Amino acid sequence: MFPIIEKFLSIDGEGPTAGELATFVRFQGCNLRCSWCDTTYSFGVEQVTQRQTAQEIYDYIRANPARNVTLTGGEPLLQLGIEALLELLDQDPRLQVHVETNGSVNIRRFQEAFPRISFVIDFKLPGSGMTQHMDLGNLSLARPQDVYKFVVQDRQDLEYARNILEESDLCSHTQVHISPVLSKIAPAELVEFMKEYGLDRVKLQIQLHKIVWDPQERGV
Repeated sequence: MFPIIEKFLSIDGEGPTAGELATFVRFQGCNLRCSWCDTTYSFGVEQVTQRQTAQEIYDYIRANPARNVTLTGGEPLLQLGIEALLELLDQDPRLQVHVETNGSVNIRRFQEAFPRISFVIDFKLPGSGMTQHMDLGNLSLARPQDVYKFVVQDRQDLEYARNILEESDLCSHTQVHISPVLSKIAPAELVEFMKEYGLDRVKLQIQLHKIVWDPQERGV
């Protein structure tokens, strides 16, 4: 039985299918504590709204009209028995599934077992306070269907992200998105940085759901 904080139909606010309809499932529990985290309500078991089996979650997803599926948290890949749900989703050719993972869990075994599923992998920069927990092996594992996401809050984060991109040649084999912590840094500063260093294979992404709805709104 998986502990679920919320599940809903909305638009993808970020990631490769931003702006498209998607079914969201947010699991409880995370092993990181980022300074700017906007989903701290997913940490505690007291916020769990229901517990469901893999089949029940899959049935909910199939009952919605969206082909896109986003599993998020918390950290989905730390859920005990998550393979059962991933197998159901991977075997359904009608679905396009993205797993949002915080970058601390190595994704190799999940990629090998569930090749149709894509991963949106965070790289936690110094401003998050969680950089030391990153699994650096994921940098070489990310594929064209995956996304590496860098959330930045200041110039130091931008410089750190640029160094990672250069050292790993990340843009050569996966999609790279860069997003601002809106309360900390203006999106225009990210654009100027991209222009300054010619980051023409990096995509600026702003969380659409925080523009369409109040940033504190849940279930959207």
